[in-house]
Amino acid sequence: MARVLDALKLASGMRVLEIGTGTGYNAAVLAHLAGADNVISVELDPVAADRARQALQRAGFPVRVATGDGEDGYPPGAPYDRIVVTASAHTVPPAWVEQTRPGGMILVPWAPTVHPDWPLCRLTVRSDGIAEGRFLGPSPFMPLHGQRVDVRTTDEAERRWKAAGEPDCTRYGVTVTPEGQELWLDSPDNIID
Repeated sequence: MARVLDALKLASGMRVLEIGTGTGYNAAVLAHLAGADNVISVELDPVAADRARQALQRAGFPVRVATGDGEDGYPPGAPYDRIVVTASAHTVPPAWVEQTRPGGMILVPWAPTVHPDWPLCRLTVRSDGIAEGRFLGPSPFMPLHGQRVDVRTTDEAERRWKAAGEPDCTRYGVTVTPEGQELWLDSPDNIID
């Protein structure tokens, strides 16, 4: 979690959307850094969302906790300076890019579909609606609901990674456009998927 918070480059007053509230602990840290009025957290599980909401209130961090599918983001609070995802994904939903202001950042742990280290991916959203960035280092998280990866997929990804000479995860990156996403090695011109 510390690695994720450091990679966010968060400053006071930035508008933040957290995907996956869990217990609310991370939302409290985000609220401490950016201000509780600037943080919205989305949780799929209504029971977990209610518990987190109560815990955040008791702790003095009245973060807005919305119950819903994080893949949809949270349009009423957009645009965001930062979207941070606390579950791994293999596909960046268009809503995340659309709800991030130009120059803003999306931080998402990547499922092991490219590299076995479950790397953390930091994407910057451009004014043309494209998000692009690199993997930063290992950061395993449980999968985002609806983005689970089966063993066969992870085995195939590891086989391709070994065949490529086991490149460090920081050599990989992703470009997300309205038409879809492309994974690359070393440069956006070197598409691997």
